[in-house]
Amino acid sequence: MLSVLYDPDLETFVARLHERSERQSAETKAFYAARTQDGESATLDDDLKKRFMSDKMVALEPDKAQFCYQLCRALGARRVVEVGTSFGVSTIYLAAALRENARSSGGDHLVIGTEHEAAKARSARANFKAVGLDGFIELREGDLRETLRDVGGPVDFVLIDIWTRMARAALELVTPFLRRGAVVVCDNTESLRAEYADYFAFIASAANRPSTMTLPFHGGLEMTVFP
Repeated sequence: MLSVLYDPDLETFVARLHERSERQSAETKAFYAARTQDGESATLDDDLKKRFMSDKMVALEPDKAQFCYQLCRALGARRVVEVGTSFGVSTIYLAAALRENARSSGGDHLVIGTEHEAAKARSARANFKAVGLDGFIELREGDLRETLRDVGGPVDFVLIDIWTRMARAALELVTPFLRRGAVVVCDNTESLRAEYADYFAFIASAANRPSTMTLPFHGGLEMTVFP
């Protein structure tokens, strides 16, 4: 796939991160497959899942990350919220888009990221600094129900890639800050349709009647436009 980044050093850096994420995805699939075979998956508690996933990158796939980059460029985005930063792979794409927007239009441009795991947040910050994009990113560490209470201004784009049960809470918090025409993208809404029931219920009940569609990326990628 032709990269949208047009920065050889940045492309090389994110390619390594994607390769690492892909290796860990295989471990994750094996973890859940083994427990499904043993009949444990239905009763697997959240604490066990969180312990297993605590050091996993869970990075957005390259095609999805590039799509989000393109959306941010098309929107001329200045303020972006990312719900679920992990090691910061998709954050780098978002910040790279905002850097290009800043070069074109000037002014302040910021990605507000959220991450609950302290170790992941440390790794993400190191990655941001390594590629010189840390000046475009504010990473908030902790429970998103606290970190997203105030995102500081009109939001142009939101990426939600988090535990499904937290997706609605995140969207409810950022919705008051969305500017007209803002786009919200949420990952895996086809493969995890049932788990996203509350998320879709919130969209359907919104007074401003946002339009939404599931794009045919792997697992489904929901694109919702708030008028």
